[in-house]
Amino acid sequence: MATLIIGLVLFLGIHLLPARPALRSNLTARWGEKRYKGVFSLVSLAGFALIIVGYALAPRGAQLFAPEPWAIAIAPYAMPVAFALFAAGNMRGHLRHALQHPMLIGLLIWSTVHLLANGDLRGTVLFGAFLVYAVVDIVSAIQRHAVKMIDPIARYDVIAVVAGIVVALVFMTLHRVLFGVRVVPFGI
Repeated sequence: MATLIIGLVLFLGIHLLPARPALRSNLTARWGEKRYKGVFSLVSLAGFALIIVGYALAPRGAQLFAPEPWAIAIAPYAMPVAFALFAAGNMRGHLRHALQHPMLIGLLIWSTVHLLANGDLRGTVLFGAFLVYAVVDIVSAIQRHAVKMIDPIARYDVIAVVAGIVVALVFMTLHRVLFGVRVVPFGI
């Protein structure tokens, strides 16, 4: 469990730097933009790798609460939405323009559904941490008015939705192989 927690602290901690503009500006001024981005990327990658390894190695732990049947039932429908919003966060489409922070909204959906569908200690630590991060980052982004103005183009919305559906179907199909739990009838 320690490896999972260290990975979460590294990955989510570095991603909270933009929520602290003064700290980010100080680091960028001290290191330069390229070095800051390089360190940001390396810490993110290391944290992500530790999350994957830590989750795989950690025991499920105690069952803290019963999984919510409705969360399990809506997961196959919520994940394509979440993945489409992840994609929309990096595209100049109407979804990004209207929602302003679609990636964080997608992360809220993903983490909330997974948290409520599991209930074990390991899952609660992982999905709860991402849920808390998403809430903190959304609140911070709204307070900082951190919105990039774009001229939306509809084809990017189509790409985001199609990519979200395809990626979600791949993850749902391989979910048992990757994570040990079969989540859809067509899963292998």
